[in-house]
Amino acid sequence: MQSRMKSRIPPSGSELSAIIWAEQQAPDIGALVSYLEHDPQPMMVLDPQYRILAANTAYQRQFGVVGHPYIGHTCYQISHHYDVPCDQAGEHCPMKRARELHGPDRVLHIHHTPRGPEHVDVELRPIYDSTNAVIAYVERLVTVRSASAKPSADGLVGRSPAFNAAISALERVAPSKLPVLLLGESGTGKELFATALHEASPRAQSPLVVVDCSGITESLFESEFFGYEKGAFTGAMTRKPGLVETAQGGTLFLDEIGDVPLSMQVKLLRLIETGTFRRVGGTEALHADFRLVAATHKPLLDMAREGRFREDLYYRISAFPIQLPPLRERRGDIALLVDSMLQRIGNAGDASGRAPNEKFVITPDALERLENYAWPGNIRELRNVLERACLLSDNGVIRVAHLPDNVQRGAALSGGLIERPTSAHAAPAPSDDELATFVKTFSGTRKELASHFGWSERTLYRRLKGLGLS
Repeated sequence: MQSRMKSRIPPSGSELSAIIWAEQQAPDIGALVSYLEHDPQPMMVLDPQYRILAANTAYQRQFGVVGHPYIGHTCYQISHHYDVPCDQAGEHCPMKRARELHGPDRVLHIHHTPRGPEHVDVELRPIYDSTNAVIAYVERLVTVRSASAKPSADGLVGRSPAFNAAISALERVAPSKLPVLLLGESGTGKELFATALHEASPRAQSPLVVVDCSGITESLFESEFFGYEKGAFTGAMTRKPGLVETAQGGTLFLDEIGDVPLSMQVKLLRLIETGTFRRVGGTEALHADFRLVAATHKPLLDMAREGRFREDLYYRISAFPIQLPPLRERRGDIALLVDSMLQRIGNAGDASGRAPNEKFVITPDALERLENYAWPGNIRELRNVLERACLLSDNGVIRVAHLPDNVQRGAALSGGLIERPTSAHAAPAPSDDELATFVKTFSGTRKELASHFGWSERTLYRRLKGLGLS
């Protein structure tokens, strides 16, 4: 309308009606932002074309960068440094999904922030006009503290899709009281996930009690688990609280729950169902207050069908199962994990007697061998390989020669090679020049091109963007 006034050309009647209608339908951004100011979480308003219309103070404080304006820019430019929406870059786009669902959508993304890449839990809610058409979206962003998307000397580290899916599930269930069952191969970091779950829960200020179920003999299980009274058996000179009692108000993590003896499973089931227990030799029913997290690498449901694990206990502990990915499905995380582990090893010193805070680095060739290995022992095996390599390195530089022979060959001890995404027409990974030439003559879709090279669409997008071809 302002441009019309400047040119002194009055709008026609139909144009004026359209302008008035558009102004009536547009959201009152000022009023909306004043409402969002009351929310302590970062929030911003987007139009249906992904442009940022406004943001509250919490967003500006946590995600704003001095000298880098964001109003009028698209969310995918600011948060991801993409030049296309997330779904076109091979990721989940919450706006597209919210539009399809006609309701809110939530997803965990990696965002660029003033502190570097971070996991951010994004919830997008549509705003409708009187005709039920979407006129804007409100995006709420919560930084995930349970994992790091950059090298870190402690905690969970990763940014691959498989890892992010597990972290997203963890963030969903953490505020609740539901029992959680962590499933995955040996060495996938179940205790680290259990710790992150505890720290993200309302019970974070209370104890996290870790129980290695495979390390307690059947004869000692009940007394260790429930405690005992003085005189309950020979040698019980004083009352001793059990692990359940120690976890009061906090989280009880039962690692390798598949190893709990059948005779104890019924007592564990009773504890979960009634919330009470008795010490060995005691008569008083004591109240239990803990959040149960269990973990196993065993097929519990198959064991239940075979009578080796109680089926009723299985359904009690698996209210919210989370599948932890093996390292071979997190190939893109290996460089990040290596950097983090070398920090940890250097900070702690090693078996050679070196002082803490030594710096270790790895050569590109050695890192490539690690990325091409199948890792049947998962993260635990990777850590062991790096600790050995640090011991063999005399100058802090880890080379191919410092790696075990099977890792150098890229062959797992089981004889298998890492499984890479392939298709019936998969081709060898091309150089940048080859890729650029191929793209110019390829007539298919982006998805078909990614499939041709055995890549994800996200990987293809990043390669093309690096060549200026996205």
